[in-house]
Amino acid sequence: MIIEENKEVVLSEESGRAFITIKVDGYNLKKFDEVTRKHARLKVTNFMALKKAVETKSHEPIEIGSWIDSLELELSADKMQAVVTIYESQSYIQEHTAEIQSAINVLLKENNIIYGQVPIDFQKVITGKAYIVANGLPPKKGTDAMVKYLQQAEKKPEINADGKADYFDMNFIVEIKEGTWLGEKIPEQEGIEGRNILGEMMPSEKGDDVPLKYDTESAYEVEEEGKIVLRSKTNGVIGEINGVLAVQKHLVINGDVGLETGNLKFDGSIQIKGTIMPGYSIIASGDISIESNEGVNSAELIKSTEGDVFIKGGVFGKDITKIEAFKNIFIKHANGCTLEAKESVFIGFYSMGSTIFGNEILLDERKGKIIGGKAIAINSITTAYSGNSLERKTELIVQGIDRKILTENAKIKAEEMVKLQEEGTRLNFQISQLNQFKETMSKQQIAAYEQTKQKYHMMESEMKELDVEIKRILKLLRTSTDYFVNITQEANAGTVIHIGNKSTTLAKATKGKFKIENGELNV
Repeated sequence: MIIEENKEVVLSEESGRAFITIKVDGYNLKKFDEVTRKHARLKVTNFMALKKAVETKSHEPIEIGSWIDSLELELSADKMQAVVTIYESQSYIQEHTAEIQSAINVLLKENNIIYGQVPIDFQKVITGKAYIVANGLPPKKGTDAMVKYLQQAEKKPEINADGKADYFDMNFIVEIKEGTWLGEKIPEQEGIEGRNILGEMMPSEKGDDVPLKYDTESAYEVEEEGKIVLRSKTNGVIGEINGVLAVQKHLVINGDVGLETGNLKFDGSIQIKGTIMPGYSIIASGDISIESNEGVNSAELIKSTEGDVFIKGGVFGKDITKIEAFKNIFIKHANGCTLEAKESVFIGFYSMGSTIFGNEILLDERKGKIIGGKAIAINSITTAYSGNSLERKTELIVQGIDRKILTENAKIKAEEMVKLQEEGTRLNFQISQLNQFKETMSKQQIAAYEQTKQKYHMMESEMKELDVEIKRILKLLRTSTDYFVNITQEANAGTVIHIGNKSTTLAKATKGKFKIENGELNV
């Protein structure tokens, strides 16, 4: 078939192969380019043959490429889209719109494309550009499961109308009854099916599941009205055990801890309506709340191994009392005592002659006072006043962290965790295997079986403790390195400010936010 013939050249086609015959001398590539502009279906794939034909002025047909179909249809691999490319000149397209549309319809039918056809705006078609002629309907993923929990008491001071923080009127403990709603999960939903351009249904993906995280010893799941509802197994207080929701045992002392009660050690939270008498101690795994307005006088030890300590009325320690919290300490005032928290220490009025340890130490920015003793923080200390007019030595120390050592500690603990997990997996498999033969076991075998279970539970507890410690270290590593001592009203002479490896003793009264700048304390 002759594609084009003039006095200089013949362009022909045979079985999809394109040939050129040069009839006269003086024909060049520039003139050939004018020919190709008119014929979009011509694809030159052998440029060297074309160049040779022009240079040697060949009068015999030479194959230079291919003569492609005027329409090219492509289906995506997932059969969700089809595109067509038109290889005709712009003028041809505009003059033969109905004919081209008819040819496209034939292509769609031949390829079984029956769904999602999209019309082409031929007025905007550009030669050689692909246009969508069919779109499938993608399947829609289902909604993910949604989980919500009963909120724990937010252990932060109330802010009064005058802007002052009230640390001593907090809803510190939330008591709950057996069967109380603790949370719920709306299960993940099925998705909506899609359809490809061949009309085939496309399966949808179910939404992602989100587990309810809770302590199975104190809470249980029940299905209610299409939801998975979490309820309390017992009376107690809402709290956390190893980072998951739990109902902790709750001991309420309506009077004082003293001669009638003796020293207390309790696996749960303790709420004391009175005070702790001199020389007595309490240790609890959960939160400790001492609610007497009179506070505590000369108690020996108040310690929460997993929670917070709240003392509404403050402490007169006489250099005896020690208060420890795995999380935070909230106290009205501290006089002659030791406070140690792994997170923050909040003091409302003052600290006098006390030793305080915490990640952050915070006193009221308008009236809070640290007089005498030591305040040792990892990140920051904030107070309104430090020392007094008699220049009493008051040490304010911000240590910062050694990131290298902490990172190494986290690595070591993570390696311990991996070993425990491997051993735990082995023991769990062993327990599941032995459980099948429990009914036929001898007494000695049952004893060995129970010992294995006990070992596994102890290992689980150890893994949870390691996990909590690793998370605590990582939290420290993520905190800002902006270590500072902030004294908003007056830092009296005799105040020692120590940040990192830099230290100075104030010779005169000043105030400000003290930190290391350009390698030196900005005092």
